[in-house]
Amino acid sequence: MSVGRRGADAIPRTLPLHPNVPNPFNPQTTIRYELPTAGPARLAVHDVAGRLVRVLADDKSREAGRFEAVWDGRNGSGVESATGVYFCRLQAGEPVLVRKMTLIR
Repeated sequence: MSVGRRGADAIPRTLPLHPNVPNPFNPQTTIRYELPTAGPARLAVHDVAGRLVRVLADDKSREAGRFEAVWDGRNGSGVESATGVYFCRLQAGEPVLVRKMTLIR
């Protein structure tokens, strides 16, 4: 799993959570998101029951800009997650954004 800023592009005006690429995926997928203002931001993966699988980014103060995170299909302990549907959840103020992802082993 890795998280990084995507260049020095113009600051976005909205809070988009883009579809992950590829989807469905195996063994990893890239999640792109944009923050219009600096502040706390949390990007996490949950299973269909709503249980936390893995936190990809959890910053108390992240600068505004475009970012991406790579999820390798593993949980927080490093164990491979099972085939199935997962949800990527971005919380950076209001609203909270969610995208569906499909992992195929």
